[in-house]
Amino acid sequence: MSALVGIITEKCPKCGKGKVFTKKGNPLLFQMPRMNERCPVCSHKFEKEPGYFFGSMFVSYAVTVGEMIVFFLLAHLFIESFVTIVVLIGLMSILLSTFNFRLSRMIWIYMFDGGGRQV
Repeated sequence: MSALVGIITEKCPKCGKGKVFTKKGNPLLFQMPRMNERCPVCSHKFEKEPGYFFGSMFVSYAVTVGEMIVFFLLAHLFIESFVTIVVLIGLMSILLSTFNFRLSRMIWIYMFDGGGRQV
């Protein structure tokens, strides 16, 4: 359960205290999230090697598809126009892009780097 809390709160997988992201990002202002290179508390390095987060793209894809399916099923109950639903799904995916970016990186970090938490 502590890993899930760490992912949601975007805390370091090793110490559980330091923030991973310095900037949340804003898709409306075309700003991407910004990560710390190291944990400000325990100096744990987040990006182990160049391309370390390449796999988080697949996690992001899965998260986005899941969100789209849930949104489609809910919107289909209230909206009859298929085109309107598709446009709303497109808008939703743009608005949630920075959230999905952060979430997928956090899931990736905790999958491959979250095992040795020191309390």
